[in-house]
Amino acid sequence: MNAIWVITKRELQSFFDSLIAYIMLILFLGFSGFFTWLFGSDIFFTGQASLEGFFNIAFWTLFFFIPALTMRLLAEEKKTGTIELLLTKAVTDREVVVGKFLSTFLLVAIALAFTLPYVITLANIGNLDIGQVACGYFGLLLMSAAYISIGLYASSITQNQIVAFLSSLFIGLFFHIIFGVLANNFGGTVGTLLNTLSMSDHFESISRGVLDSRDLIYFLSIVFIGLLLSELSLTKRNS
Repeated sequence: MNAIWVITKRELQSFFDSLIAYIMLILFLGFSGFFTWLFGSDIFFTGQASLEGFFNIAFWTLFFFIPALTMRLLAEEKKTGTIELLLTKAVTDREVVVGKFLSTFLLVAIALAFTLPYVITLANIGNLDIGQVACGYFGLLLMSAAYISIGLYASSITQNQIVAFLSSLFIGLFFHIIFGVLANNFGGTVGTLLNTLSMSDHFESISRGVLDSRDLIYFLSIVFIGLLLSELSLTKRNS
């Protein structure tokens, strides 16, 4: 566990040292703040004390930002050869994968924490459903964890960061959009299965304030599979 925490701190520090963290925070807060408070179906336009608009825009911004964060995690290490140096320091493949996963997850959690003033402001000017808001943030964290695990796997199978970014985006696109679109065009068992695989369906359920064990199992399953595939990809480096 100590090795995982060391790797987590190392990677989180590298995000801030390379300005990636600052750029991500500024862009995320800029996009979310603009669309939540100033543009389109913003809070003042709807006249409701609700953060539904924020959760909708965060659902999309994190979808694009997370592949940009994960693309370098293992691809850069493999390209520079530092992954071999890291794995010779009595650190297992699993510890490397989990440590890098947690570092990105913490960065996303920090970004979301910076939006808490939205909650405080709305709670003071309207009748805000705190329980629903808490579920919305929980849903964003679960979705982020799923996409981080996918991005980590994409980064583990290549030495090129751009390829890792595009691969992560491509895989995520199925969960984010394609499965949901296909579900609307199929009926019966196939339609139900495709709808079950749709990320938006599970996220919307949680963001409405409904905590269903099926939604939790869905997100945690993606995280587990993504981390497992990443670990297996690292293990194959010697084969």
